[in-house]
Amino acid sequence: MNALDGAGKLIRLALRRDRVLLPLWTVFCVTVPVVFVGAFNGAYPTAEAREDYYETSVHTRAFTVVYGALKGSSLGELVAWRSGVLTCLVAIFALLTVIRHTRTEEEAGRRELVGATAVSRHADLAAALIVTCGAGLVLGLLSALTLIGQDLPVAGSLALGLGFTAAGWLFAGIGAVAAQLTTGAGGARAIGLTAVGVAVILRGIGDIGVQSGDGPAWVLWLSPFGWSEELRPYSGESWWVLALVVAGFAALTALAVSLSARRDLGNGMFQARPGPADAAPGLRSPLALAWRLHRGPLVSRTAGLALVGLAVGAISESLGALMENSGSTAREVLARLGGPGTLVDQFVAPMMTMLGLICSIFAVQAALLLRNEERDGRAEPLLATPVDRLRWAGSHLAFALLGPALGVLAFGSVAGLTHGLNTGAVGRELPRLLGAALVQLPAIWVFTGLAFALFGLLPRLVAGTFAVLLGTMVLGWAAQELLLGQWVINLSVFQHVPQLPGGQMAILPLVVMTVSAAVLVAVGLVGLSRRDMPTG
Repeated sequence: MNALDGAGKLIRLALRRDRVLLPLWTVFCVTVPVVFVGAFNGAYPTAEAREDYYETSVHTRAFTVVYGALKGSSLGELVAWRSGVLTCLVAIFALLTVIRHTRTEEEAGRRELVGATAVSRHADLAAALIVTCGAGLVLGLLSALTLIGQDLPVAGSLALGLGFTAAGWLFAGIGAVAAQLTTGAGGARAIGLTAVGVAVILRGIGDIGVQSGDGPAWVLWLSPFGWSEELRPYSGESWWVLALVVAGFAALTALAVSLSARRDLGNGMFQARPGPADAAPGLRSPLALAWRLHRGPLVSRTAGLALVGLAVGAISESLGALMENSGSTAREVLARLGGPGTLVDQFVAPMMTMLGLICSIFAVQAALLLRNEERDGRAEPLLATPVDRLRWAGSHLAFALLGPALGVLAFGSVAGLTHGLNTGAVGRELPRLLGAALVQLPAIWVFTGLAFALFGLLPRLVAGTFAVLLGTMVLGWAAQELLLGQWVINLSVFQHVPQLPGGQMAILPLVVMTVSAAVLVAVGLVGLSRRDMPTG
């Protein structure tokens, strides 16, 4: 049998399953840079105004960490710089799409049924990569065409679009590798999203070095996001980086194929331990079953966040010294922007917001497990026993709420302890950074509540929580600097989280978000108790 026999039919199946999601995602990613063009033209219509914006932003290290190194003040360079966040979103989408069409299918047992037909072993992996990479290429080319239509230079527009494509391809390859490592899709997602987080941190460190001219700029090349950035759209394009991207994608694909050939169907390279012959008495409750389902992703996510926290805490002091060495300009700019706290706080605060966003993704994924259990037919036999719906849903709710809390606690504790050891002030820095991490929890729980509300009322739309999360992220990072109006800025949930460390602590927004999350959860549980099950 040919190695790709059956791949064509699986490609058509994947396209049919994603016939709504792929176009919506593509339209969103193509539209956002055009919105940036309009926003910059409206807020900074002249070259002098854009130059002032450049001088303000280029010395703000928090912006550099979040968006990347700002190369110049032209309209194209500003749009490309602001689109750095979008590059990260494209990578996450590609990662999750590959895992969805490989490990998720295998975990649900559908891969075994398909494999019993005239389909080769690697056909599903090939189909997932072809669909995901094809979508990434279409997205990149459409982005380039729309930007060209906005009268931006052709070469720069093409480089920016292909930068999106490059990030999608590289993280599609990472997703393919992650799918071979674990027996569950949750574990594969945790590995992949941890890789995204590490890549963002490495890119931020490298960009700080590039922007200052005195730092570890070479670290930029350790991050796939750095490769996309080094295409240098509108700044003297470096087309040779595309060869590096293709080589990296080929290497990741070859590794994924090699791992797939070495493992048994249904298993991963990290083998799950066989359970005892007789179930323990503690497994008789819905909570114990939920623990068995959530524990793998919970442990891997917490460990990954602890490692990222270690990196943030380890580099905070050195980056603070690097910022100080850049002179008084950075401090003056931060004062004009109203940035709270020290220069180190200016680096740590965006990391805390990013922590909240990542943990929100984890919380929604934990809530989505309920939907998967219902859709795949595993909830109905369980509910035929004396277990009622609310006990079943409540057992998963516990991990959707407490799992992100554990991750936030791990990140804040490790970052605070590491930074405290570097500065010799553990007693001061540990509670500061831990508190800055913990205040993200109410915002995270809002998205948990939204996912549960949709599960109880409109279960087919549960995945729409990710779209809401995506929207609030873009609004929070883009609206303020682009002068889109305070009411637009306030649409972002994370805009209402106290900007710690360094900012003022505000209790009322945290209380409002916590109460809102509780109301959403209650609405979802009431809806679940009244609707039919299962719902397709």
